[in-house]
Amino acid sequence: MSPALGPHTDRPMPQFDLSACRALMRGGSKSFFAASLLLPARLRAPATALYAFCRLADDAIDTGTDPLAAMRDLQSRLDAVYAGRPGELDADRALAHVVHHFDVPRALLDALLEGFLWDAQGRCYHTLEEVEDYGARVAGTVGAMMALIMDTRNPRALARACELGVAMQLTNIARDIGEDARNGRLYIPRDWFVAAGMDADAWLRKPVFDARIAGFTARLIARAGELYRRGAYGVGELPWDCRPAIQAARLIYSEIGCQLQRQGLNSVDHRTVVSKPRKLYLIARATAVAVNAPYLSPRELVALPAITFLVDAVDTRKHEDALTVGGQTWKVPERSFDQRVEWVVDLLGRLEQKDRPRSHLAAVRETP
Repeated sequence: MSPALGPHTDRPMPQFDLSACRALMRGGSKSFFAASLLLPARLRAPATALYAFCRLADDAIDTGTDPLAAMRDLQSRLDAVYAGRPGELDADRALAHVVHHFDVPRALLDALLEGFLWDAQGRCYHTLEEVEDYGARVAGTVGAMMALIMDTRNPRALARACELGVAMQLTNIARDIGEDARNGRLYIPRDWFVAAGMDADAWLRKPVFDARIAGFTARLIARAGELYRRGAYGVGELPWDCRPAIQAARLIYSEIGCQLQRQGLNSVDHRTVVSKPRKLYLIARATAVAVNAPYLSPRELVALPAITFLVDAVDTRKHEDALTVGGQTWKVPERSFDQRVEWVVDLLGRLEQKDRPRSHLAAVRETP
């Protein structure tokens, strides 16, 4: 096979079977795969590499007989990846290129693995905040890493990317209530059961749909909706050619919640899916509206507490934008794209004024 080119470089990635990684994405998340096709060509390989490792790590911890042993093995593999000596697995070799090229902090992948381990250990979630802590690990981390491969590192954009990941995880939880329950897992906050006069463990042993479960589902969808609206601001922080893919993922996942509502909020007896024609419509809509995504988050918008540790893990001082003119370097401020354009135009205007030859009158006035 031909080696995949590393983004922003003519050097090829280390040899690995990208088609195998892509097959994992196609089989694991059809919505994510569909959205990934809208990514710029330079980013499809690293996005696929990230997804492949995440998928294999989840399977290793979740389906193995000894989750802690699987966790130790994955941590050893990450040690090798970050040391620049990945093993022979295609996913590890691809991940090694991604984490070093895009400076992905190890803390993000450690948090991801921690979330997978919580699943395998059957962790209980009593409050919505605890569910969001889980979502931050298994999905917010992916949002942060995707932002990094798009060369987006400012804290505001990273927060929106992580929150978008949490929104998608809440959607998954709302969609998979019945399936998760039949596997002995419960992600609906147990405090909600208490408030509704229900025994969560008894329901888990015999999951049935009723108005109370519908209410829980509606609350999850509503909370996800709040975070999807936050995510819209993050889309505007991304490079132009990256926006359609993320907007498509946002619209498609949000549509799962809308479809659930149209079907009576019953995710116990069946699994809601978004039809292929509807996905195609949303992808077309995403490409049309992505360029008009809002740029700046409202000043009063505070990051979701569950994801702040992910944002803090990224060194946002690295890869700062700068402009060099006439041998002097000027740091480009952290602002929206439109504001950065205005800043550059203003800077060039001032430099032009500075370098302009003095008029004859000005020279006379300065003569002793």
